[in-house]
Amino acid sequence: MATASAPARGGWRTTVWGELSAEFLGTFVLIAFGDGVVAMAVAALNQSGRAENAHTIFLASGDWLLITWGWAIGVAMAVYVAGGVSGAHINPAVTLALAVRREFPWRKVLPYMAAQMVGAFVGAALVFLVYHNAISSFEAANNITRGDPASNTTFSIFATFPAPYYNGGMIGPLIDQIVGTMFLVIFVFALVDTLNQSPQAYLTPLLVGFAVAAIGMSYGANAGYAINPARDFGPRVFAWLAGWGSVALPGTVKGAFTAYFWVPIVGPLVGGVIGAYIYDFFIFDILKARGEQAEPGVEPKGETVEEEHEGEAGTESRGRTVQE
Repeated sequence: MATASAPARGGWRTTVWGELSAEFLGTFVLIAFGDGVVAMAVAALNQSGRAENAHTIFLASGDWLLITWGWAIGVAMAVYVAGGVSGAHINPAVTLALAVRREFPWRKVLPYMAAQMVGAFVGAALVFLVYHNAISSFEAANNITRGDPASNTTFSIFATFPAPYYNGGMIGPLIDQIVGTMFLVIFVFALVDTLNQSPQAYLTPLLVGFAVAAIGMSYGANAGYAINPARDFGPRVFAWLAGWGSVALPGTVKGAFTAYFWVPIVGPLVGGVIGAYIYDFFIFDILKARGEQAEPGVEPKGETVEEEHEGEAGTESRGRTVQE
């Protein structure tokens, strides 16, 4: 007796909407674990009886190591989750850098960025849902009123702010974000470049996480190493809605900094493009030239993202696997 075959899973899953769903979920995972580890360090550990007292926060370098490794593992897991469908950009700066290199279609840039922003917003909402008791307890123990300048401490669970030694200036944090994202894109392109010493595919997400850890350990204190517009702006919007007000948007703490929100957006976008050009000039173009010289007329193999073919909506070679 013949049995009916199972219905094919087609429809939107085979179109760009399938890729956007992967970008949403990947960025959601990134923020759920990234903001989650900051919530642990800022509000949960000290209120859970697992610290010296209820006010303990950032008293040792171990706190920063907890955060940098938490973000690194979150990045790696996010790339493992979404990489097979969308390439796991999970970062508008990476999406833009790929488009500038003509390895990603421009028509998908804004949809990818939108999916990343929404995923980051929902990830922040999940962290708030899980940790709102700890956050409220920390605020009560330290006489913090949400939305006041002092609430920048708990706001930092969700998004970034510049160090006090910048005295409210924007140039230093902007340079910091450009440099951090430049390194991120250089590292990511090196890891996925098949002409270079690229690792096995199953190791790449882990090494991207290591790259993020390295950036956080070396450049994190200046401005919180957002290095990802979605990672900062999505949770920032959520924090604004959740009561942090102008501390979140436009990102103002009187006497410290004013309208900071644009820095973690513009800096990473600029830094990502610079990183792409630097990698191409110093590494990729040399590798490609050497390959062409060794085998005249044979194009060296490399990872590309091609335009969808006419009549084959939703088909596309995999993009580069990338991070925040």
